Amino acid sequence: MKQGKTPFKYWIAALFTGLILASFSQRAMASTDIALVAHPAVPIDNLSFPEARKIFLGNRQYWSEDLRITLLIRAPVARERDIMLKTFYQMSEAQFRQYWISKIFRAEVTAGPKVVFSSEMALELVILIPGSITFVDAAQIPKGLKLIKIDGRLPGENGYPLH
Repeated sequence: MKQGKTPFKYWIAALFTGLILASFSQRAMASTDIALVAHPAVPIDNLSFPEARKIFLGNRQYWSEDLRITLLIRAPVARERDIMLKTFYQMSEAQFRQYWISKIFRAEVTAGPKVVFSSEMALELVILIPGSITFVDAAQIPKGLKLIKIDGRLPGENGYPLH
């Protein structure tokens, strides 16, 4: 081998390694994103960020005249809850609790979000409860649930807001 020339096989190996790493980092990014999933009967596939925030703040309570929105929220200390508090609610845990207590006290809602203790529980309930919506790690979405886009983007795509 002459000095200063890299054999073709090393270029191919470097290119292949780069493609593997790029694929891995894209999958890793997608798995760190939080996905909004809903019951299949929910008549919406895409929400703008402000619309989604309005739903999770309890300011919109119906998908349609006969389909009530049921919020399924992870219990405190869950990573998904922390991301939602920071991104959608823009509140601390204490502010979040006070927010829902005040909404119920003022009769703006009949009940607060349903607390779920695991992603598995959230996914089971979203399948069983028509009109329900929840958020889970994007890597955990089973088939049969509706994945809701935010501003036309899915988890793992550039510009997706929940990570």
